[in-house]
Amino acid sequence: MSEANTPAAGDLADLKGRVALVTGAGQVGEALAVSLARHGAGAVAVVDLSAERAEHVVAEVERSGTRGIALQADLTDPDAVAEMAREAIRGFGRPLDILVNNAGMPPGFFSDPGGAIRPFAEQSPDDWAPLLRLNLDAVLSVTRAFIGGMIEQRHGRVISIVSDSARTGDRNMAVYAAAKGGTAAFMRSLASEVGPHGVTVNCVSLSTIWRAPEPPGEDELRRMARHYPLGFYGDASDVAGMVTFLASDAARWITGQVYGVNGGYAYGL
Repeated sequence: MSEANTPAAGDLADLKGRVALVTGAGQVGEALAVSLARHGAGAVAVVDLSAERAEHVVAEVERSGTRGIALQADLTDPDAVAEMAREAIRGFGRPLDILVNNAGMPPGFFSDPGGAIRPFAEQSPDDWAPLLRLNLDAVLSVTRAFIGGMIEQRHGRVISIVSDSARTGDRNMAVYAAAKGGTAAFMRSLASEVGPHGVTVNCVSLSTIWRAPEPPGEDELRRMARHYPLGFYGDASDVAGMVTFLASDAARWITGQVYGVNGGYAYGL
């Protein structure tokens, strides 16, 4: 690309009326959608398995003066994803600019003692299939639904939330780590394909993000400090800052990367 045709770097996190879609409305997903709205996105669609959760987040988006679109879809169903994408594009009136693949925790992922967090030797295909469908297959389906429009308009940002489990090898999370590692590999390869069309593709890799309504107590903080150089869990606002930056024109020359937002966890084991 010649210098005359190279887009200039934009202001930090100025989204200039771009249209965005975030999957997984609850918790971290809400913070991502609201941050994109607060930094100038013209419209933000929020997708969740629960229509009620999606509508709740849209109400928060619209408090920022940004138009919100609530979409209910089971992202593990390719037909439902295709219909969701058609509805989103109709709502926006044009192709998507920013896609954030955030959905990734099946219901009960942490709370079910007989669920996904246990030794691989004790698991069956029925245990690991939901993890692969939501954390890898759904990312492929959702990205495929929107990437063509980004290529045609020669602009786009695809950001997927992955996990440090794929980088550090956390015990009892082998299948989850495999799914998130597969997403990271997919994103790196996709970046090389769509970069010539003005589309950037990156991942944000998380360690533990505090999700409870109340912050951890002092005992919990001390326990966590053994694994986190910063001494505490992150929260959704820590993730939102990185995602908003990668969605902006300030990140125009960043693609194919995996950024750790993890309190130093990946380097402190």
